[in-house]
Amino acid sequence: MSNTAEVIEPREGNREVLESVVVRFAGDSGDGMQLTGTQFTHSTALTGNDLATFPDFPAEIRAPVGTTFGVSAFQINFGSRQILTAGDQPDVLVAMNPAALKVNINNLREGGLVIVDSGTFKDRDLRKAGYESNPLEDDSLDGYQVIEIDVSKMVLEAVKEFGLGNKDGLRCKNMWLLGLIYWMYGRDRKPSVDWLTAKFKSKPDLAAANIAALNAGHAYGETVELPGEILGYTVQQAELTKGRYRNIAGAEALAWGLVAGAQLAELPMFFGSYPITPASSLLHTLSRLKQFGITTFQAEDEIAAVCSAIGASYAGQLGVTSSSGPGIALKTEAIGLAIMTELPLVVVNSQRAGPSTGLPTKTEQSDLYQAVFGRNADSPLVVLAANGPGDCFDTAIEACRLAVQFMTPVMLLTDGYVANASEPWSIPDFSTYEKFPVKHHTDPEGFSPYLRDPETLARVWAIPGTPGLEHRLGGIEKDFDTGHISYEPMNHQRMTDVRHQKIANVAKHIPQQAVDQGNDGGKLAIIGWGSTFGPISRAVSNMRDQGCDVSHIHLRHIWPLPSNLGDLLRGFDKVICPEMNHGQLSTVLRAEYVLDIEPLTKVQGMPFKISEIEGAIKNALGATQ
Repeated sequence: MSNTAEVIEPREGNREVLESVVVRFAGDSGDGMQLTGTQFTHSTALTGNDLATFPDFPAEIRAPVGTTFGVSAFQINFGSRQILTAGDQPDVLVAMNPAALKVNINNLREGGLVIVDSGTFKDRDLRKAGYESNPLEDDSLDGYQVIEIDVSKMVLEAVKEFGLGNKDGLRCKNMWLLGLIYWMYGRDRKPSVDWLTAKFKSKPDLAAANIAALNAGHAYGETVELPGEILGYTVQQAELTKGRYRNIAGAEALAWGLVAGAQLAELPMFFGSYPITPASSLLHTLSRLKQFGITTFQAEDEIAAVCSAIGASYAGQLGVTSSSGPGIALKTEAIGLAIMTELPLVVVNSQRAGPSTGLPTKTEQSDLYQAVFGRNADSPLVVLAANGPGDCFDTAIEACRLAVQFMTPVMLLTDGYVANASEPWSIPDFSTYEKFPVKHHTDPEGFSPYLRDPETLARVWAIPGTPGLEHRLGGIEKDFDTGHISYEPMNHQRMTDVRHQKIANVAKHIPQQAVDQGNDGGKLAIIGWGSTFGPISRAVSNMRDQGCDVSHIHLRHIWPLPSNLGDLLRGFDKVICPEMNHGQLSTVLRAEYVLDIEPLTKVQGMPFKISEIEGAIKNALGATQ
């Protein structure tokens, strides 16, 4: 651990003090790696460290045990300084079996620590993982510190008094290793003990067995002399802004933000959805929030889901639907209906790697074209993007505000990384949020369903059944003045123009684009959107510390773009746009502003590394300085 890339401070007692650490837990899907990582995250948050996580799921529900296809991992970066990403490379890899080692070892930093369950490195296990020889016996791990522990044997010994069979006993292995890592970094076991007690309340023997395994792993670290003079490490509390914090995942923050947005609009909310990875957790979270006037509906397919949400909006509620790229494609015609009828609708797209089924559990930002342009005819809508788990809350509120203020669908883009990752979140004072209460139209005098606000061009919102406000909406073009069906050429021109101008007017009601780091002009700007925020922010910060003239601009409002963005970008000699697609935002910016925006693309199902963006900055400034 002494070779870690992060700053190391003097020892605290026998423990080496580290500024930050990246730990990756890896094993079979059934080994409980997500649970292990989540428990370590909770304990770390309570310790007062800043953190960021990256759950990495396999696409297969249950791949054959011991194969590389079924490896599940959970990575956490925690420290005493501000943490913006889950880390470029793990400092520590906890590998439950050979397959986990094989899949993850190349990501471990040089000189990093590997902790393996040697009890799983039998000939059959090695063959299933694709090893020709045992990596614990050949020289393939010579560049790392390796701790071999027969965890399988240790855990069975720890739980034998509870009468568990081998199969159930071995399921406690993750708790044994969690106990060891708790000891290594001075974490408190009590939150996990309390959680196990509550989870297995009806099965106290299982709770006791898992707690015994947790304590046994911790005791092993305390009493056994580990190789490499490892005496444990201390990561001190981070200096976070004063406030009340909780650990929050992106999907959870998004759900709460949608609820908050409906509350600020003073509307009940209807959420119609169909399960799809990685969007399903939003439905799960919202279904538990009925006390806030939330109705959730799991539809039989994507089309029914979005149409139910449109129906709810027609009836006067705030309609919301969600999916991932393939599901959004199925919803497209209905989203066009919401544009034509000019009803408020929030559409959440939790992006994943594609096209088609693609890589269902891997992250990507490849649906920007789909969001901005992906409908038949001229069908403009508003597009927003959240930059991280905590930012999902405020972005969801903004989506609700714009949807009801402009009577339009709003597509909110997240991705698999944002949805599943977690971070400490400062709980906001909700009383400071400005309300945007909806007032449904009730006056029958001069009523037309397309009667418009002269400033925003939003049409009035009349609830069906209101006396004197009987009207119909639909997918066939309507007359600008009466709302009746119209096939008149100039009326279609007028309606198309006003739908376009209404969305363009949104730019007058969103903030001017600010620079996140750096100056308003200079040699180089890095512009990003969505989940690239963390690696861009850290890379720009690092390079500015080295004296580089580089700034960071990050977009929340993707369409329409902020009104000052073109002038802001023209103030830089060069602009680079990192994104996890083949250059979609850079293409949009070039088209809008006729500027030479240089794309930096990555489509590997993995987030950008800080080092990748630092390399692009060095190359760009090397050519201009």
